[in-house]
Amino acid sequence: MAAFLQWRRFVFFDKETVKDPSENGKNFQLPVGIAACDSGRGHIIWFLTRSLQLSSFQAYKLRVTHLYQLKQHNILVSVGQDEPGINPLVKVWNLDKKDSGSPLCTRIFPAIPGNKPTEVSCLSVHETLNFMAIGFTDGSVVLTKGDITRDRHSKTLSLHEGSCPITGLAFRQAGKVTHLFVATLEKVQCYTLSVKEYPRIELDTHGCALRCSALTDPSQDSQFIVAGDDCVYLYQPDERGPCFAFDGHKLLTHWHRGYLLQLTHNNKSPSKSDYGSRQTSPSEKHILNIYDLDNKFIAYSAAFDDVIDVLAEWGSFYVLTRDRTLYMLQEKDTQTKLEMLFKKNLFVMAINLAKSQHLDNDGLSEIFRQYGDHLYVKGDHDGAIQQYIRTIGKLEPSYVIRKFLDAQRIHNLTAYLQALHRQSLANADHTTLLLNCYTKLKDSSKLEEFIKSNESEVHFDVEIAIKVLRQAGYHSHAVFLAERHMHHEWYLKIQLEDLKNYQEALRYIGRLPFDQAESNMKRYGKILMHHVPESSTILLKRLCTDYHPNKDSADRDSLDRPAENKANPEEFIPVFANNPRELRAFLEHMIEVDPFSPEGVYDTLLELRLQDWAHEQDPGKKKVLQEAALSLLRSDNTVFDKALVLCQMHNFKEGVLYLYEKGKLYQQIMHYHMQNEEYGKVVEACKRYGDSEVCLWEQALGYFARKEENCKAYISEVLQHIDENNLMPPLLVVQTLAHNSTASLSVIKDYLINKLERETQQIEEDERKIRQYREETAHLRAEIQELKTCAKIFQKTKCSMCNSPLELPSVHFLCGHSFHQHIWVYFLGNSTPCFHGEVRATKGLL
Repeated sequence: MAAFLQWRRFVFFDKETVKDPSENGKNFQLPVGIAACDSGRGHIIWFLTRSLQLSSFQAYKLRVTHLYQLKQHNILVSVGQDEPGINPLVKVWNLDKKDSGSPLCTRIFPAIPGNKPTEVSCLSVHETLNFMAIGFTDGSVVLTKGDITRDRHSKTLSLHEGSCPITGLAFRQAGKVTHLFVATLEKVQCYTLSVKEYPRIELDTHGCALRCSALTDPSQDSQFIVAGDDCVYLYQPDERGPCFAFDGHKLLTHWHRGYLLQLTHNNKSPSKSDYGSRQTSPSEKHILNIYDLDNKFIAYSAAFDDVIDVLAEWGSFYVLTRDRTLYMLQEKDTQTKLEMLFKKNLFVMAINLAKSQHLDNDGLSEIFRQYGDHLYVKGDHDGAIQQYIRTIGKLEPSYVIRKFLDAQRIHNLTAYLQALHRQSLANADHTTLLLNCYTKLKDSSKLEEFIKSNESEVHFDVEIAIKVLRQAGYHSHAVFLAERHMHHEWYLKIQLEDLKNYQEALRYIGRLPFDQAESNMKRYGKILMHHVPESSTILLKRLCTDYHPNKDSADRDSLDRPAENKANPEEFIPVFANNPRELRAFLEHMIEVDPFSPEGVYDTLLELRLQDWAHEQDPGKKKVLQEAALSLLRSDNTVFDKALVLCQMHNFKEGVLYLYEKGKLYQQIMHYHMQNEEYGKVVEACKRYGDSEVCLWEQALGYFARKEENCKAYISEVLQHIDENNLMPPLLVVQTLAHNSTASLSVIKDYLINKLERETQQIEEDERKIRQYREETAHLRAEIQELKTCAKIFQKTKCSMCNSPLELPSVHFLCGHSFHQHIWVYFLGNSTPCFHGEVRATKGLL
C-alpha cells in the first residue's frame, strides 16, 4: 500500500477562471439547474464548444438524469424522464444528424426491463456500440447487446441482481475479450461478456459511492479504479491490483491521460440511504487532488466551493461549481514541470516524469547529465557515474572522463568506459584508457571478461587493445586477442619478441593461408631458423612445394582441395644465413622434388658443396663431394658465369675445366694448364681442341719457348705437329724459339732438316712440272698450227661411242673421234662428257 503522506505536492496545473469572450472578458456563467453533464467529441454537454458557444436542445420533457458521450463516435446516450413517476427512458442521439434543428434521436426504450419501478444509478456504453450497461438503485444491471442505436439489432437482458445499489460500471476491452466491471457500495465484480453465460468473478468485498469509480486509459492493461474513503483500489479482470492510501470522503473520481482526479471533503461518508445525494453545505469546501500514480506525486491540489462535476476536454480539466463558475486547470508544459523538479533536486522524479511524458532521448539525456552533476557535487560518485552512463550517445564522453581521471575515481571511470564500449561508441583512446584502468586496478577477471566477450559483441578497437595489453605486460591476453581476431602480425610479434615462444609461433604460421604464411616467414624466418632450425626448415619445404595450411583432421580429409601454392625457394635463402646445414637440406630437397627450381637454388647449393669440398680432408669423402658438385655443374639450371666464379673462388679445378669445355673456351683451358705449369696437359689440350682452334699449337710453342726449364720433349712434340700440319712458317718458329735461352739448335735441327728436305723435294717437283707443261704447250701449238694450215681427213668408219658402223648423219671431231648424230645430240643436251673427255669441248666448238 502506497503511503499518501510520502507523496510530494506540486503545482503542475495553472488554475484560471474561464472568461466569456462575448462579454468583454467577464467570467463565463454556466446555465442554471445543471443535473447531468459529460464531455467528449469536443463538447461539454449541455453543448459548450471550445469557443464557449453554448447551445442546447430539449431531450426530455421532465428532466435528464444521466449522460454518456462516446469518444470514438459522435453518439450521445441519455437517461431521463418525460413523465412524472419512476419511468426512466433511454435515448440514443446521433449528434452528426439533425431533426428540426435538434440532434437525431435514433432509439428510445425504457430503462426498466420489467414492471418493477426503480431509478437508474449509473450508465456505461462500449465504444464499439455493441454493449450498453445500465445500473439501478435496486442492485440490478441491465445489459443491451448488439447495435445500441437500433431496436432491431439489439437485445436486452438482466445481467446482475442484488440488493445494494449499483454505483459504477465500466467496459474493458483486451483484444477480443470484453469485460464489464460492476461496483456497488459493498462489492466489486467483473463479468466476462465475450464468453457464453457471462461468468462472474468477485474481486473485493467493499465497494464505493456513486461517481467514485473510473477506468484507466483504454489499453491491454487498463484497470478499474474504485475510490473508498480510506484507500483507492485498482483492479484487473481477475484480481485486485495495487492500493493507494488517499484519505478523505470521496465525492468524485476521474481518470484522464495518466492522472487520477479525486474530489473529496472531510465529512464522514454518507449512509446507504443517501448514497446518491449531492447536496452539501453552501459554505462547504471541496478539495480537488490530481495524482500521478506512476510517478508517486500530487500534480495539483486546490479547494473549490461546492463542485458539481469535473470534466476533461481539450487537454484540460474543467471544474463546474454551483455558483455557475467554470474553472479551467491547464497542465504546464513538460519543460516547465521539469525545471520545477530540478530546482528541488528531484531528479529521479524528473526522470520518471519525462519518461511518462514520452520525452525524446535528447531531453532525457540532459536530465541524466544534470542528475549526474548533482550527485558528483554531493560526492556520490558511484551514483553520478550511473547517470552519466545513461547519457552515452548524447553527451560527449570527454565531459565525463575529465571528472573521473583522478586515480581515486578509477573504478568509476572503468564502469563508464565499459558501458561506452558495450554501446559500440568507444574510439581508440577510450579503449586505451579502459585497458589502462584494468591494468592499474590489476583486475584480471574484468580484463578477461572484456577481451573474451563473444566475437559478435566486440565493442573496441582490437589493435589498440593489443598494443596496450602488450605494453602493460599482459602478453597472454594480447596473444588471445590477436589470435581470435586474426591480427597475425601482432600475434607473431608478441610470441617471438616477448614470450620467446618460437615453436608456437611456427605452428601458428603453419596454419595461416599461403600468402600470409609466406610473408611472415620472410619477415620472421631468420629468428625462427636461429631458435628452431629443424621445424623452420620443414615448414619452408612445405611452403615451397605444395603448401596447405595445417587444419583439423576433418578439414584435411575434405575433398575440396585448394589450388596448388608454391613459394619461390630462392627468396628464402637469406633466412638460412647462419644455418648452412639446414640450407643444404632445404636446397637438396627442392632440386629433388622440383628439378626446375630457380637458378639461385642450384647456385647456392653449388657454393655449399664447394665449401664442403674445400674443407674436406678425407680423400674418399672429397671425391664424393667433387662428384656432387660436378653433377650440379652438369645441370642446365646452373648459371654459367656464377658457377665459374664459384669454382675459381674455391680453386675447384675439375669444375673450372668442365665449365671451360662446356662453354667452348679452349684457350682458357690451355691457359689454365699453363698457369698451373701442367706441360703435359697443355700438349693434351692442344691435341683435343687443336682441330677447333689451330692457334693453340702456336700458343703452346710460344709458352714452352718462354720457359727456362728444359722443355725439349714438349717443344719437339709441338714442332712435329706444327710441321705435319704446316701450321707456322719456319722463320716464325725460329723467332719464337729464340726467346728461350735454354733452347739449342738441336731442338729444331730435325725440324729444320725435315723442312728443308721437303722444300727441296717440292722445288724439284715444281721444276719437273714446269718442263712438262712447256713440252705439252709446244705440242699443242704445233697441233693448232697444223689445224689452221692443213686439211683434216676423217677416216673413222665406226662410232667412237657404240662402236657401230657410222651412218649418216654423223658428227666428226677434230680430235679424231666420230659419233652418230643422235648420240652426239644426246651428249650435247645433257652436257655429259664422253669417255674421251672431248664432247663438252666439242659442244663449245659447234
